[in-house]
Amino acid sequence: MAQTGTAEPPRRSSAGVLLDSILKWREISILVVAVLLIAYFEVENRDFLLTSASLENLSQFIAPAAIISFGEIMLMIGGEIDLSAGMIFAFAPFVMHFAVLAGLPAPVGLLLALLASGLIGLVNGMVTVFLRVPSFVTTLGTMFLLNGLTLTLSAGTPVDAPGSPGFQAFFGHWGYSEICWAVAIGLLMHVLLRNTRWGLHTVASGGNPLGAAETGINVKRLKIGNFVLSAVLSGFVGMLEGFRISSVDPQAGGSQIMFLAVASGVIGGTSLAGGSGTIIGGLIGATVLGVLNDGFTLIGINAFTFNIILGAAILIAMVFNIHMTRLSRLGGAR
Repeated sequence: MAQTGTAEPPRRSSAGVLLDSILKWREISILVVAVLLIAYFEVENRDFLLTSASLENLSQFIAPAAIISFGEIMLMIGGEIDLSAGMIFAFAPFVMHFAVLAGLPAPVGLLLALLASGLIGLVNGMVTVFLRVPSFVTTLGTMFLLNGLTLTLSAGTPVDAPGSPGFQAFFGHWGYSEICWAVAIGLLMHVLLRNTRWGLHTVASGGNPLGAAETGINVKRLKIGNFVLSAVLSGFVGMLEGFRISSVDPQAGGSQIMFLAVASGVIGGTSLAGGSGTIIGGLIGATVLGVLNDGFTLIGINAFTFNIILGAAILIAMVFNIHMTRLSRLGGAR
């Protein structure tokens, strides 16, 4: 009589287990790159990380792009993008400035600026979702509109950041304030993406919008909500930067900070095609760009070289992400 029983699954080789680990934790590869870059610049310049001033300076390179990237990552996972983030960055501090000028306390002005940023995100989301305009086009239009509006309202002139010294220190003027905000927001966003229905539905809708809608997920609400979230984070970073330098500049932000944020997400493993990405990856990606930017400055390499390497890094990251996604699917099919 034949023996019956449950057959044991074949054991995976150590190489297979390692591959699965890499596929699951893509941040490992970019984290290794960050560590190697830090080691290189430390060898080239002994003051790269060994002094408080150097660490403070490096953190200020990393934090703004990281925080904006968190919102962009949520959008990119859902198959969208916000090109207006850099102009919301410049616009929000002036909303706060004019609110304080009208006699309101600085904290109220900050909240009104965040509300104004959220309304811009709401408009971006509604135009994209309900009028079916590609988000690239919607936010490109908003980018130019906000740039013109900010320059008109400010007459192109910087103003002093409002608020008491303690208020300013908490929201950016203290040297490590921005990086503390970046880490705190990053942790909250990581939980939102990985452990809440909102985040899980965002991933599902980005990977298969039609299938997600058929299962009852409100894809339109998710997209609009993520546009609002991205805009609020962009406006908040603009105010942090204003407090850091004690000045609100209408020329601050712009497309440069937006592209750095998008690049941080892409380098950190987020797919521009939607359906995958991590907040921690965005933070590590921003760290890589910050290390490159600060390191090149310290060792005297031409700033134009940074853009060359940034472009190459985006291309390499995209190719890597595409092939890793294919390997992950093949692994899941086994």
